[in-house]
Amino acid sequence: MELTQSRGLLDNLPSLDDLAAREETVKVTITLSKLSVEFFKNEARARSTQYQKMIRRLLDEYVQRQALTERDE
Repeated sequence: MELTQSRGLLDNLPSLDDLAAREETVKVTITLSKLSVEFFKNEARARSTQYQKMIRRLLDEYVQRQALTERDE
C-alpha cells in the first residue's frame, strides 16, 4: 500500500512530536523498508530524538487504538 493511498489512516496517526515520548521497552529485531527507516531518521533528527523511539510510539498508538476498536465491537 502506498502512503498516498492511505490518507485516511495518516489522518488518524499521532503527531511526529508525540512519537518522541519515553516508554518502558523490550528489545526486538525487525526488518523495515529503507523508505520507512530514512523517513523516521530524518524526522527524529529534526526533533533531536531517536528514530527507533518514534517507530515504537507509532506501533504503541496503533495497538491502543485497535484494542479500543475491538472492545467497542
